[in-house]
Amino acid sequence: CHRSSFAPSPVLAQRPPRLPAFIGVTPPNRSRYLRTTSFPFLLSYHAMSDSRAPNAADVLVACLANEGVEYIFGVPGEENLDLVDALRRQDKVKLIVTRHEQAAGFMASTVGRLTGHAGVCLSTLGPGATNFATSAAYAHLAGLPSVIITGQKPIKKSKQGRFQIVDTVGLFAHITKRSVEIVSANLVPPQIRESFRVAEEEKPGPVHIELPEDVAGEISNDELGKTPFHKSQQRRPIAEEKAINMALQLIKEAKRPLLLVGAGANRKQTCNMLTEFIAKTGMYWFNTQMGKGVIDENLPQYLGCAALSQDDYIHCGIERADLIINVGHDVVEKPPFFMHQGGTKVIHINYYSAQVDEVYFPQVEVVGDIANAIWQIKEALVPSECAWDFSYFEKIAALVREDTSRFDNDDRFPMCIQRVIADTRGVMPEDGIVCLDNGLYKVFFARSYNARDRNTLLLDNALATMGAGFPSAMAAKMVYPNRKVIAVCGDGGFMMNSQELETAVRLKLDLVIVVVSDNCYGMIAFKQETLGYDVFGMNFGNPDFVKYAEAYGAKGHRVTAVPEFSRLLRASLDEGGVHLIEVPIDYRNCVEFMDEIKTKVCEL
Repeated sequence: CHRSSFAPSPVLAQRPPRLPAFIGVTPPNRSRYLRTTSFPFLLSYHAMSDSRAPNAADVLVACLANEGVEYIFGVPGEENLDLVDALRRQDKVKLIVTRHEQAAGFMASTVGRLTGHAGVCLSTLGPGATNFATSAAYAHLAGLPSVIITGQKPIKKSKQGRFQIVDTVGLFAHITKRSVEIVSANLVPPQIRESFRVAEEEKPGPVHIELPEDVAGEISNDELGKTPFHKSQQRRPIAEEKAINMALQLIKEAKRPLLLVGAGANRKQTCNMLTEFIAKTGMYWFNTQMGKGVIDENLPQYLGCAALSQDDYIHCGIERADLIINVGHDVVEKPPFFMHQGGTKVIHINYYSAQVDEVYFPQVEVVGDIANAIWQIKEALVPSECAWDFSYFEKIAALVREDTSRFDNDDRFPMCIQRVIADTRGVMPEDGIVCLDNGLYKVFFARSYNARDRNTLLLDNALATMGAGFPSAMAAKMVYPNRKVIAVCGDGGFMMNSQELETAVRLKLDLVIVVVSDNCYGMIAFKQETLGYDVFGMNFGNPDFVKYAEAYGAKGHRVTAVPEFSRLLRASLDEGGVHLIEVPIDYRNCVEFMDEIKTKVCEL
């Protein structure tokens, strides 16, 4: 009730102490008090017994646990207090409070990316829900399984009019695989099971669930609404025999076949089958940015990543190929090559059929489980019976290896990005994880950082949003606590979610954030320069990153000479805790480098 004074009432003065804020600690069972704020005149109490019958929120949390969910990331609000309290009263699913919903969405998506099982995030209604829009689109385009749970005002009776209400279900319908409102407690188990099924089946992606405040507090009157649904046993369908035979025919007839590996091939069994395929056939291969690490890039048949749109060594190989075996690529990722009528033939191997457009119209489609399709083709091929000529590709591979190491001893300062990449590769172990934000450095990391295992270079080449790199690294460290994890962010992208330094420190993560700093939106400035525009509207100022990190309780460092970077990176990884390393860089050498590469490509 409204009070004219801030003085607490006798009842408030006797209230129990505030619950501990430490994540993962479950206080002892007792009557609880839900508070929307610390201020007495805004308090609303609901004394409830923990022995009451489970409501819809309790059942929903039980369903999450049944799906194997370990963490739920987000920013709670008034409309999901029942859900937050249900999380408090159990110990299987941990609530990880972030400082912005967008970061929570990126973290949930990264859990899905690394595990194959949907990560989960939550928010309140209205502004909390709309803050998930970018991370939902990020997961949707990249094919990352996640479940987004948002609150809503009561739908059966509400006295607040349209306050904070937007059509959240309609909003997310365009940027998720499925968007649904749960309108009854009886529907919680089937809706949760269906949401996870849709999120995780090929092609994976985000699913949105809206849980209204009054439904969350309901108690189901149906036994089916009180117990989680069991997961069904399922096997993906395999490719049809005739499709396999058509693909085999094209491969056998080809003179210079080339293998392309995309993001959809990033599945454990597919990685194994592709490695065996290359070992048997000796076929040369390249990858898209999101196909990095699917196959060990130290193999001699590696021709590089199609990180640049044109005029790189790999494009010479693509132009000479008479057949491209396209494994797991999706047109939502920036095209690694362009098809032309009467040009190079393409075999599309994926879980789903090709999405045809003006630059992609494959001659043969092999649709079904990718690993099985590659196995069938591998087993049927007899390389000695094929007239393949890989001599030109061998020449390209040698140039790519030479180019990768040419900046290992570059001593210019501010540092060139290629030296940053070389030093990072030299420090990180083979299973170490590098999470990239979006910027010009991402393109060069994709081009020059040799990934030796799957999911060791995480980047986004679908939505290509800024602000995702740091939250992704936090999630990666939570999934793999015993592996070395770093985030590499530009100064522009890092500041978009830099507040999550507090979250990382609170969670006691061992994490290093490398901020490559040029006080500029470097990617767009680079585009302006290469396209003949004057560089304009790209510059900004930065805080003192060392002091900024220290203000959050992290450790800050600034590189002042080239040799310091690798030493600082190694020491920070070994020491543990949250470290931020600012690395001043100069992108001007990139323009010179691109011109030089273009000249060599023309000679080839």
